[in-house]
Amino acid sequence: MDIIRPIFSAEDLAQMPDDGKRYEVLEGDLAVSPSPNPQHQRIVLRCASFFQTLEQLGLGQVFTAPLDVVFDHHNVVEPDVLFVCQEHLNIVTDVNIQGPPDVAVEILSPGTRERDLTVKVRLYARFGVPEYWIVDPDNQTLTVYRLTADGYQPWGPYFPHETVTSPLFPDYPLSVTALFR
Repeated sequence: MDIIRPIFSAEDLAQMPDDGKRYEVLEGDLAVSPSPNPQHQRIVLRCASFFQTLEQLGLGQVFTAPLDVVFDHHNVVEPDVLFVCQEHLNIVTDVNIQGPPDVAVEILSPGTRERDLTVKVRLYARFGVPEYWIVDPDNQTLTVYRLTADGYQPWGPYFPHETVTSPLFPDYPLSVTALFR
């Protein structure tokens, strides 16, 4: 007997309740995550602060979850933090982000760790996100995946007291210590 698996869409996602959980559609599967813990949220704010500085310099716009990034009908993600460079702001709509941001950031948590390190790595690469940053609070590291012709190339992990410089904004390094202070 075959098992029929429902395929979820962006329209189904729009019908989900506003109950404090994060809902995403990954390859047609519905992924549900509990609300993040305080440590996670502190790191989100610190990371967003770095990108807020870039926004104030006119380099683009920063957003934090919850905000849908729609790749296609069966792939809608909610990165913890995302940055859209000035030249790609046309993907920002009144409702969501329609296409790949320039940087997607996920802060690992027990409920999302496996998904962030497997499914989302593949999705972000497939849909052309130039940089995918993974912040690991347990190990106090930042790993940057940069998109190449062969897929993502990992850089790091970077540890506290190290800096990360992105080719997207080379004049503005990020101190990894700033994420975990």
